[in-house]
Amino acid sequence: MTTSPVPATDTTAATGVPAPEASPGADELAARIATGLPTGFVWGAATSAYQIEGGAREGGRGPSIWDVFARTPGMTSNGENGDVAADHLHRYREDVALMAGLGLGAYRFSVAWPRIVPAGSGAVNPDGLAFYDRLVDELLAAGIDPWLTLYHWDLPQPLQDAGGWPNRDTALRFADYTEHVVSALGDRVRHWSTLNEPWCSAFEGHLTGRHAPGVRDAGAAVRAVHHLLLAHGLGTAVLRAHGAADVGITLNLIPAEPSPDTAGAGDTRGGDTGAGDAVRLVDGQQIRLWLDPVLHGTYPSDVIADFARAGAELPAQDGDLAVIAQPVDWIGVNYYAPHIVAPGPDPSPKPTPFAGAGNVTRVPTNEDVTALGWPVRPRSFLALLRRLGADYPGVPFYIHENGAAYDDEVSPDGTVHDPLRVRYLAGHLDAVRQASEDGVDVRGYFVWSLLDNFEWAEGYRMRFGIVHVDFESLVRTPKSSGLWYSRLIREHRAASGTR
Repeated sequence: MTTSPVPATDTTAATGVPAPEASPGADELAARIATGLPTGFVWGAATSAYQIEGGAREGGRGPSIWDVFARTPGMTSNGENGDVAADHLHRYREDVALMAGLGLGAYRFSVAWPRIVPAGSGAVNPDGLAFYDRLVDELLAAGIDPWLTLYHWDLPQPLQDAGGWPNRDTALRFADYTEHVVSALGDRVRHWSTLNEPWCSAFEGHLTGRHAPGVRDAGAAVRAVHHLLLAHGLGTAVLRAHGAADVGITLNLIPAEPSPDTAGAGDTRGGDTGAGDAVRLVDGQQIRLWLDPVLHGTYPSDVIADFARAGAELPAQDGDLAVIAQPVDWIGVNYYAPHIVAPGPDPSPKPTPFAGAGNVTRVPTNEDVTALGWPVRPRSFLALLRRLGADYPGVPFYIHENGAAYDDEVSPDGTVHDPLRVRYLAGHLDAVRQASEDGVDVRGYFVWSLLDNFEWAEGYRMRFGIVHVDFESLVRTPKSSGLWYSRLIREHRAASGTR
């Protein structure tokens, strides 16, 4: 077993790892967070299938769009792919033991569609279902609640060959796939997310081409938007038919903020200033485009107009919005950093991920950034949560992803100290606490990610895990951030009188 042992009792003492080298205030924030969050708050970590499983050609798994994309020269850092990743397919038992040692109460993972239905439709692969059957049983035996995501970007390549998400039929095939998974696991899995970050699938996959399948076409991106949402609705109906009582969708709700150097920067919710319109356009496609149809059964009219200027149209048919707007039990929120925007053509050679955004610039900053250059702004996270509570009252929220990439190094004694990640997590968890105390119904937090993994186009160079993975030996080592998070979970449970 290669995992560094992390017993459930006292992780720091048992592993010989000293207390996390946190920035000043992290421990004080932890005490505030532990006592400020409600009883029953869900503590977890998140991963996705293609990023950690490996075994790309094993057990009857078929090819996905990410297998093809990652093997295309120039698409990923150093030409890296997820063929092995963190080898979770073979090491899931030790990974579950590691979760239990950290004290996690929940684990959010995705099922690989091409592992279940290799051709995307038709014959089901029993070996693929058997893997998730074993994983779910292992989690439950360890006292960890499985939170299952049905789609985290790994569309079977045969469906892409038939048109992919711009093709309406893909949504129908998603419903069939959902039927297979819930039939096999619905007796034990209580929590179901239909899609993870459909914004990325639509816009990064079909407008910028930075993600699989690598298309650059506004019309294809906007068609994908609608068919992804339709898939959510159809999948939700299948889950309900099988008695699933806790169903939602996971969205990357990234707030847009005006650059402080632009005129009208104080107008953050629209208006007729250039800065206000840049914020409006980005906010519309990043947040309202997803929440409004799911929760209200309508598409924002201004977003439809932006799409029209880009020569694109949502291919909605009669009855589609009613399917999309079936009641959900919660919304999963993924947040890392805000978009900082300004009016004017973007000078970057990289294509913009927003349709019709010819007069919007995303502004970089060096103020306080992660290894990916993303600004660290817990205040933006707090503002987002307060806004969600005000604009969508009565909706429970779970933070399904939050975390940061830093350049972690293994110390000579084998430990991994990541004080910047500790500071990031403490600041953002304190924002969750403040939002909860303000009355926003935030019920849980899943750190991204449990393990260092294959970070999509960034390959293996960007580490998000609270557990370090040596990608040669595949040894797992909890980082200081993982130990800090583990201690926070124990402190919250002690403060709230729960196990």
